[in-house]
Amino acid sequence: MRADLSEQQARRDFLRAMSTAAAATLAAAAPRSLAKADNPETIPPVPTADSCILLWMGGGMAAPDTLDPKHYHPFRPGLPVAEMLSTFPAIDTAVSGIRICHGLEKIASVMDRGTLIRSAVQPDLGSILHSRHQYHWHTGYVPPQTVACPHIGSWIARMRGPLNPVIPAFINIGQRLEGVGESEELKAFTTAGFFGSEFGPMNLPFPEDAAASVRPPNGMTAGRFGSRQKLLQKLVDNSPQRQFMSDYQQESLLRSMDNAWRLLSSRDRDAFDIQLEPEDTRRIYDTGRFGRGCLLARRLVEAGARFVEVTTEYVPFLHWDTHANGHDTLARMHSEIDAPIAQLIRDLELRGLLDRTLVILASEFSRDALIEGVPGSSAADQATERVDAVTEMKHYGLHRHFTGGTSVLMFGGGLKRGFVYGRTADTRPLIAVENPVSIADLHATIMTAMGISPQTGFDIEGRPFYVTQDGHGKPVMDLFAAG
Repeated sequence: MRADLSEQQARRDFLRAMSTAAAATLAAAAPRSLAKADNPETIPPVPTADSCILLWMGGGMAAPDTLDPKHYHPFRPGLPVAEMLSTFPAIDTAVSGIRICHGLEKIASVMDRGTLIRSAVQPDLGSILHSRHQYHWHTGYVPPQTVACPHIGSWIARMRGPLNPVIPAFINIGQRLEGVGESEELKAFTTAGFFGSEFGPMNLPFPEDAAASVRPPNGMTAGRFGSRQKLLQKLVDNSPQRQFMSDYQQESLLRSMDNAWRLLSSRDRDAFDIQLEPEDTRRIYDTGRFGRGCLLARRLVEAGARFVEVTTEYVPFLHWDTHANGHDTLARMHSEIDAPIAQLIRDLELRGLLDRTLVILASEFSRDALIEGVPGSSAADQATERVDAVTEMKHYGLHRHFTGGTSVLMFGGGLKRGFVYGRTADTRPLIAVENPVSIADLHATIMTAMGISPQTGFDIEGRPFYVTQDGHGKPVMDLFAAG
């Protein structure tokens, strides 16, 4: 009981601190660049990518059951937990010597276009793991912070600007923001932080509804639609909330509304309509919301989106959050992501976009074997439950959050092809034992590919704030193709 109360208090303290930071952002003045002409480290590198697609495996994708297979034992009653390293056998890929897990055969077929990092690591952030780790991965900073940190998509939108002035520079696909988890867990997907509303994402929870979200209501004339836009701006301008916002934040909000008006008035909005794709193409991607999101992401990048995130959606105890029935759940997740991801890579390549589009498949952490939710055990006891053998299929799988070794798969964007970087141990604990890559260094690599110096920073109310945590991120240059 005491452990439960301590967890609840930690959760309340975290939510309170994050809410305070979000409210403080509304009053923040314009961020001021820290770049100096005499500091070569702040000079933007030559970009190797113009767009970025982040494929987010929300909930904790187990590397040993996806991209980093270890010794495999099929389920049998009495299987020792110590022998449960991978619950899927390994399969060959298009690259000799690189193997991934059964169920990902189509991704295996395009591995010759990819760079596979097998040594990504995260700090152990203690309680409230998902909210803290997802916020950390998406912003580069461990919460809570006194400043509302921007999502990496907001950084890219702010520093690189739009490729197409009509298409939002940052679009978030597949994640509902209400009714599916704690607000702070979900904020990680959608915050522009101190940059202001215009650099936040356009949220599209359901890809199949994206077209309707960028069209005026049926039957509404252009004149009536324009009148409504003017009325909405007037209402926002007269809102009592305006008194709590700085001039910069107010202007950013109005600019975001202007951007939305421009999109709804443009034919470029057809990029949001996946029904315009040939039926055969739609069928390949139609494995669920994530698959349809991949198709939408491809169309948006073609139309000039700068950064698109597509998530399998984070919902506690669903999808990649495999605290029970881990093997069966991952078999389903394999089938949802395999064909769409492979087809996305092939389609980008066919259209000549892959070389200049950085595609990233990542998750907040990996998982290890631990029996959780054993009947009769309390929530407080589950973290320390010691079970020697698996007796039921529902316990066959990787359940426990694990930060010591995680896989990240990247395609295009000037990176090497058919390349593996880093290694994890072959015996438990499956920690990174070669070339560990921190979140700061991973972000520095992404930013370098996108033509943004990892030393980029802004002054926020007298505090220096950087695109990688405290400016310490270093790009992993071994990942980039020569020349």
